[in-house]
Amino acid sequence: MIEIVVFIGSLAVMLFLTVLYTKRMLQAQQKYAEAKTVLNDIVLSFSKQLQRQDAKLAITDDKVTDLFDREICISEALQVHSEKLQTLAEREVSSVLHRTLGKVEALEKELKTLEDSIIARVAKIEEVGIHRKEPVQRIEYAIPIKREKALAPLTSTELTVLELLASEGEKTAPEIKTQINLSREHTARLMKKLYAEGYLERSADKIPFKYRLKEEMHNILRNPEQKN
Repeated sequence: MIEIVVFIGSLAVMLFLTVLYTKRMLQAQQKYAEAKTVLNDIVLSFSKQLQRQDAKLAITDDKVTDLFDREICISEALQVHSEKLQTLAEREVSSVLHRTLGKVEALEKELKTLEDSIIARVAKIEEVGIHRKEPVQRIEYAIPIKREKALAPLTSTELTVLELLASEGEKTAPEIKTQINLSREHTARLMKKLYAEGYLERSADKIPFKYRLKEEMHNILRNPEQKN
């Protein structure tokens, strides 16, 4: 009898434990399902946030690409514009230099013609034995015209530079700066101006450039009869 009671008690305990275990399992499964649902919601929310961030990044990337393309277009346009301006400036300088040289050459021809005419008249007067001072005086006044016309546009500083080059030979702008007491920038602009106006030549094989007088300016400056 006791064995039956023990068996029934044991069976009841096992049944109770089985029910309790089953209940706990069901609770655990429910909590797992709830946790899984929450986790899925979190993952889904995070995924949506990532998608929104990706979309924003894609838009930002498109904007950056567009800005970069615009910058390239603007840079290319500026380069083309700069090249056009440089070409126009070179053409203008060349045109001014050509016109200036043309005027100088025309003036030289006129003076040469006048000089030849005066010399011919003097020779004719000497042949007939008439000695007059007037033709000689005309020669003395006619020759300086070339110097006066060529040097009239120059300032005293520019004329000093030409005389330095005539007496001491070619020099760089820094070398000239020390002799005329001007700033480096002012001296560089002055030398560039004299070069552009056709008074000087320069050697461009190395920096700084070396400037020298043109041959015709040498003839004007070193001819003693052409000094004022």
